[in-house]
Amino acid sequence: MAGLWCEGIAPWALWLAATLGNTLGSLINVALGRGARRLRTRRWFPVSRRALARGTLWYRRIGAWSLLLSWAPVIGDPLTVLAGVFRLPWWKSVLLILVAKGGRYALLLVIADHWLTPW
Repeated sequence: MAGLWCEGIAPWALWLAATLGNTLGSLINVALGRGARRLRTRRWFPVSRRALARGTLWYRRIGAWSLLLSWAPVIGDPLTVLAGVFRLPWWKSVLLILVAKGGRYALLLVIADHWLTPW
């Protein structure tokens, strides 16, 4: 992104493309999580019914807000899959992921503007 910014691409276009693309990718994870829940009755499913029920209660209480960390490497993708597994409403998933991803790219562009302007 910083390289394209240095090439003179409009910051709003970079922000929009990165935010929408990354949000759509995370929503695919949410959809995969929703599909994985249907497999919970299979013998090989890695989570017990009890653990899944406990996790569902936890996620309904505070888990939705964890999507604000969906921008973070390593933990972001699993959080979006969990949003699907625990059936977070689509509108809430979209909104929280959009805010997280948009905020990350806005911050990157501000940093690029501050540090790369002399270049």
